[in-house]
Amino acid sequence: MAKTELIFFERTFPSANMILIKKKNPILIDSGFGSDIAETERLIESVGVSPSEILLILNTHSHSDHVGGNHHFQTKYGAEIVAHQWDAELINSGHPEACTAEWLDQPVESYKVQGKLGDHYEIKAKGMNLVALHTPGHTQNHLSYYESKTKTLISGDLMHRDDVGWINLFREGVTSLQQSLQSLDKISQLKLKRIYPGHGPMIEKPYEAIDVARARLEKWMSHPEKVAWHACKRIFSFTLIIKNGLHKQELESYLLGCGWFQDFARHAFHTSPHQFISILIEEMIRSGAGKWDGDRLVATVPYHAPHKEWNPEKSKPRHWYA
Repeated sequence: MAKTELIFFERTFPSANMILIKKKNPILIDSGFGSDIAETERLIESVGVSPSEILLILNTHSHSDHVGGNHHFQTKYGAEIVAHQWDAELINSGHPEACTAEWLDQPVESYKVQGKLGDHYEIKAKGMNLVALHTPGHTQNHLSYYESKTKTLISGDLMHRDDVGWINLFREGVTSLQQSLQSLDKISQLKLKRIYPGHGPMIEKPYEAIDVARARLEKWMSHPEKVAWHACKRIFSFTLIIKNGLHKQELESYLLGCGWFQDFARHAFHTSPHQFISILIEEMIRSGAGKWDGDRLVATVPYHAPHKEWNPEKSKPRHWYA
């Protein structure tokens, strides 16, 4: 491979988008959701790269839709995983907060982080100039990657086209909104031709998209309930995706057992978790984020559900090294 290429894969939920740096030693940025590993490999093969050639994976952050393929690439091919140094410490110790998997109730199979990055760390690779940028907000440990030759930013979930990554005040801190704004200011100083976001299509007018994202966050500064609703509906939608819907009779017991649901009910909306069940479901239906399919509440965003055979035994960090 004489020429280095950045190949953007826009993916369907539950997987986040993926970027392949096609060169002599290919690099993958984010690896999708765990149940999508066959599709992940098919996409890589479709551009003439063997999955066994992927010996380096860079992560933007550690949510399940971005790191779910790490386990497979590491155990099958010996791939080295590189992430923010703070994420590395949580993941490598199997800390209960690693990947926020417990609080979100999202399955992530075990992996180890060998390469630890910080702000402005350079990823040495012939034929490209790739720099990791610390862009906190969506998570404290969030990284974006900037390739200066092509003026391309890989933004992860810092921002998407016409949207921003949801803000997790309960795990990332009450200043996450302000940090997201600072991160947008940071990337706006770069020379940009395009942005590859974590979800949705490529952004071809980066500065306009940054302005739209900034305006939305600034509006939320005086309307904190909008931050909470934005996050709450996205977390619940993802739950409905990976579970392929929840039966009406399951909803109460499931939601009451979730850390995110308890926190949003009590601290964001100042109500009891029992009362918040009907409030959340009504808002999911009203906003179009969810709908009833018979007696099941399902997500409305396009997705393909994890196949029933995919059921990893140790899908939460507290079980990784037990």
